Amino acid sequence: MNKTVIEKKATETPALVKTIGKTTYIVNVHFSDTAKETVADKLKRLISTDAELREG
Repeated sequence: MNKTVIEKKATETPALVKTIGKTTYIVNVHFSDTAKETVADKLKRLISTDAELREG
């Protein structure tokens, strides 16, 4: 599997490219300027919520 970061101008969003078989996926990244939690906080919340749901 191939994973590459496409270089773009500073004003453009970064993109990840992954090829699986004969299909190439391009994933654009967006970061909110108005976000109220950090990525670390969001991940902790998602993991915690998932653990609670699995416990029942």
